[in-house]
Amino acid sequence: MTLNAPVECPLRKVEAQWVDLNGHMNMAYYHLLFDESLDKLFTELGIGWDYTQSGAGSSFTAEVHVCYLDELLKDDPVRITYQLLDWDAKRIHVFGHMYHAKKGYLAATSEQMCVHVDMKTRRVAPFPQAQQEKIATLMEAHRTLPRPEQAGRIIGIRRKAS
Repeated sequence: MTLNAPVECPLRKVEAQWVDLNGHMNMAYYHLLFDESLDKLFTELGIGWDYTQSGAGSSFTAEVHVCYLDELLKDDPVRITYQLLDWDAKRIHVFGHMYHAKKGYLAATSEQMCVHVDMKTRRVAPFPQAQQEKIATLMEAHRTLPRPEQAGRIIGIRRKAS
């Protein structure tokens, strides 16, 4: 396993069909890019495509929170990184950063809680021991990364005290 801190995902670019009436990437495609990029992390942890295809287990997203911070336009190169914020035997808490790959600005973040599912029972179950060991190793590598500013945010209208 490559212990990048954070994990670097393959570069992508904004496709023409992802651009909406506002002339920028539609919100749905931010989710798509975060989701597809998470495959890199899952593969490193041994819970990616091959593991899922074995029929033993899979990881489902239980909750996701995306913050849209800046626009991405047609053909813009996109760089996504992931860091592990926390984990236990059945869950991983991950955080993604989406950057404009050339200009370097942060375009969006994605915070996700993923659960491991036994595909035979379709119930949440512990990760296999080998995968837990990989997750623990990655957690050690990511423990010193700064906690992202957007992590743990809640949605609401902030009111000024009167």
